[in-house]
Amino acid sequence: MRVIFAGTPEFARVALEQLHHAGFDIALVLTQPDRPAGRGMKLQASAVKQWAATHQIPVAQPRSLRLDGQYPEDATAARKALEDAKADVMVVAAYGLILPQWALDTPRLGCLNIHGSVLPRWRGAAPIHRAIEAGDSETGVTIMQMDAGLDTGDMLLLETLPIGPHDSTDTLHDQLAQLGGQMIVEALRLAANGSLKPVPQPVQGISYAHKIDKREAALDWTQPVATLERRIRAFNPFPVACSALNGETIKFWRAEVRPGVRLPSNATAGEVLAASPEGVDIAAMDGVLRVHRLQKAGGKPLDAADFLRGFEIQPGQRFSSAPPVPLA
Repeated sequence: MRVIFAGTPEFARVALEQLHHAGFDIALVLTQPDRPAGRGMKLQASAVKQWAATHQIPVAQPRSLRLDGQYPEDATAARKALEDAKADVMVVAAYGLILPQWALDTPRLGCLNIHGSVLPRWRGAAPIHRAIEAGDSETGVTIMQMDAGLDTGDMLLLETLPIGPHDSTDTLHDQLAQLGGQMIVEALRLAANGSLKPVPQPVQGISYAHKIDKREAALDWTQPVATLERRIRAFNPFPVACSALNGETIKFWRAEVRPGVRLPSNATAGEVLAASPEGVDIAAMDGVLRVHRLQKAGGKPLDAADFLRGFEIQPGQRFSSAPPVPLA
């Protein structure tokens, strides 16, 4: 079976690699244009492009697929490349561009999407982050037959995965990427002999995982402590939850709610209650959050014991609930 693969980040690269290892003929890869990244802001190829280049697979990087959009020349060239590939199916995973109807219709079997949630919950751009942030007990991967809507197509395969109490977007991403790769291999094998059975998505339980904005990283200490702990896990590794202390932005990588620890009656939101090698205890609306791993501007993430050797934090100081300037 000839496959066109459209994807950009590491989540997609895992699926592309598994398809290749399973013996599918990858005729063409679509991925986002190179973007500036890192402290030097040098152009960097996507994870998918880097993998495809090492395996001598043709790559196209259109800025748009809309023939009537801002870059019609890109869309026209991409359309010719898709038609010339003569693929049976297109697999899409975290690509980042909307597929117009002509692209959906080009492969014989249409376009199959690997989506990191149990649809119809968390349609959209950031399903892993939003599931953790909301306190969901499980997530999963849906293989979907794409249509013109936003993650509205029929479901072809579905697998669930529990969200553990210490799972972050970082850890859950890797589990879902592996699961998605396994499932798309199975889906294509079923598609080859006509065994896929489309199931319409339920009309109940629809929610949308809106794209993560860097401004969301700033913690509001007047929120419940459980909410803050989930946000820290949801925003690890991006954009990383943060707060300001004495005008300096501190990022929080790992924290826990201190069960059974009573909040002092005179404590104010964001107040440092204790700072020790075990962690930094901070007052929230209804409890105490202990932060175990922190990072200052220009530094590396460190466990509390190491962090406090180079950055003094004292009880009575107060982290600001106002949005600080995010670290680069």
